[in-house]
Amino acid sequence: MYHHLGERKDAMFRTVSEFTGDLERMDRLGFRPVTVSEYLTGKMGLAPGASPVVMTFDDANPDQVRLLDDGSVDPTCMLGLWQAFAKSHPEFPVHATFFILPNSLFGQPKWRAKKIELLRSLGCELANHTISHPILRKLPDAKVKQEIGECAEALTKLGQPLPTSLALPFGSTPRNKSLLHGFEWNGKQVELTGVFLVGSNPAPSTTDPRFDKYAVPRIQANEGEYGLTYWLNQYEQGRVKVYVQP
Repeated sequence: MYHHLGERKDAMFRTVSEFTGDLERMDRLGFRPVTVSEYLTGKMGLAPGASPVVMTFDDANPDQVRLLDDGSVDPTCMLGLWQAFAKSHPEFPVHATFFILPNSLFGQPKWRAKKIELLRSLGCELANHTISHPILRKLPDAKVKQEIGECAEALTKLGQPLPTSLALPFGSTPRNKSLLHGFEWNGKQVELTGVFLVGSNPAPSTTDPRFDKYAVPRIQANEGEYGLTYWLNQYEQGRVKVYVQP
C-alpha cells in the first residue's frame, strides 16, 4: 500500500531510493504484479514459479502519476520510476490498482483524461476510496452510502467498469458492516468486489479458509514494524510462505 513519494515525513512517504528498491527486491524474489481484481478472481496469469504481489496506491496523490508540460510522464513520479524499471525488467510491468479520491485524481486537472487513459493502457485499474476520505465508523448509514456511492458513480464516468473494490479510509469499517455487502443509493445498486484494510500483514489466498473479502489486509510500504521491508525480510528468512504458481 503506497501513498506518497518523497523525502520521508511520516510512514506514508516512500523515498525514491526506497520505492525503486522495493521494485528491485520484489522482482528478484520472484513476485509479479497483479491487480486487485485479478487477485480476487484468481485469474492472475502468472508464469510457473511466480508469486503475485498486488500493488495498491491510495488517495490519487499527484506524486503517483504526474505529467510534464509536453504530456509525457514525469520520470520522477512513482509511475515514471516504475516505467523506467519495467523497461529493463519486462517481467515486472506497471500493473496496479489505484484507490482514488475522484475530486483530487492525481492533480493537474487538464491532464486528467490522459492520465486515466494511460493507466488503463498499462493494464491498471481504478477503485473506490470514497469521495472525501472520512472515518466511516463515525458516519450514519446514509452518509456512508453517499461516500461510497458517489465514488462509484465517478468511477463509472471515468470509464472504470463496476463493481470495484473499496479501500477503507484509515481502515475504518462502518458501524453497519452489512453496507459493505451492497446497498441501494440514488436509485442504483452499489456492489463491492472486496474491501481492503490499512494493514498490516500479507493477504491470504482467496482459497484460504481465513480469507474474508470484506476485510482484506494490506502491507504498508514503510520501514516500520510490520511494514513492507519487515515482511520481505520475513519471507527471505523463510518465516512466511507465499503462493507460487504451479
